Amino acid sequence: MLFIPIILICVLAVTWIATYLYFNGQTIEMRFNSITEQKNIHEAVLFVENTAGDFSMNYGYGGRDINSPMLAASVTKLFTTTCIIKFAEENLLLLDDKINLYIDDEILNGLHVYKGVEYSHDITVSDLIFQTSGLPDYFTNSELINIAIYNEDAYISFEQLIYETKNLSPRFAPNTGKAYYADINFDLLGVILEKAAGLSLDEIYRQYVFEPLGMNNTYLTVGEDNFVPHVFNGSERLERPLFIASCRASGGAVSTARDLMTFSKAFWGGELFDKAILETLSVHKRIQFNPIRYGGGYMRLPLGGLNTFFLASGELIGHSGSTGSFVFYYPKKDLHFVGDLAQFENQGAAIRFVMQLAMVV
Repeated sequence: MLFIPIILICVLAVTWIATYLYFNGQTIEMRFNSITEQKNIHEAVLFVENTAGDFSMNYGYGGRDINSPMLAASVTKLFTTTCIIKFAEENLLLLDDKINLYIDDEILNGLHVYKGVEYSHDITVSDLIFQTSGLPDYFTNSELINIAIYNEDAYISFEQLIYETKNLSPRFAPNTGKAYYADINFDLLGVILEKAAGLSLDEIYRQYVFEPLGMNNTYLTVGEDNFVPHVFNGSERLERPLFIASCRASGGAVSTARDLMTFSKAFWGGELFDKAILETLSVHKRIQFNPIRYGGGYMRLPLGGLNTFFLASGELIGHSGSTGSFVFYYPKKDLHFVGDLAQFENQGAAIRFVMQLAMVV
């Protein structure tokens, strides 16, 4: 029966060799051209640069370039993470604080009831930023959200998002060594930031992130007066300004690739906070989206092994969004990958694309 593993080894070897030859002959530009040739990619942008800026290249497709407005989507969570870290530095809050210090009982009661036990008042700020609260994800399980995305644009209040979450079953008790990615965790963090600072979330972002970095083309969507770029769902063009305004701390920002490059360098370079704190946020756990691991407010993509057919090593750290946005840093090569595919239909495409870029370099 040895012929079965021998055949398997041969197949894997041939696959590895073919993949190696393919990616070894690729360049960043060729990878970008390859993804824009896919039938569901109508617009795209890619910006690659090292920290010093002496290696830099960018590409646009479908009328987009690095100065074009783009939905940050869940990349917004990095702004929220930055502000949580800054507030912790300034003793405006502690990661170990229970969230009932900031969230009213009317909101919290019944939010997290697992196997008949109420855990709502045991959740900490750390549980939210590490995605270890066990709260369910309304984004992929709520009919109200589906209608707002796919049928008719609508604003959904924080209270409605809480109501939707209470109608779903938690995944596990908080802080039990598990992680589950849920937008409600960061929605709650946004409200906590507002309570801790006595400021609106858009003003907090402006004061703590956008203004210090000169990100003049980045803002949090707060209403119909803000321009919200379109994205595509397959071939359908989606314009959802009201829904994006609902996403707030979990995904409501608009930016450009140029601004996000500035942010990525500052986030990992310690311009916004003492980067030593990132060591305390570095424990990452597997979530429901393989191969993503989630830690203290950001994603980690391991590059070794079969994930990249052994053609890359190290890791990518940063965040992606459901609309194809991405901001990742590749420490081993000191490269920042920033861009957008503007496509909601295939939410894993951005992750695969940035991993392929790592294989190329």
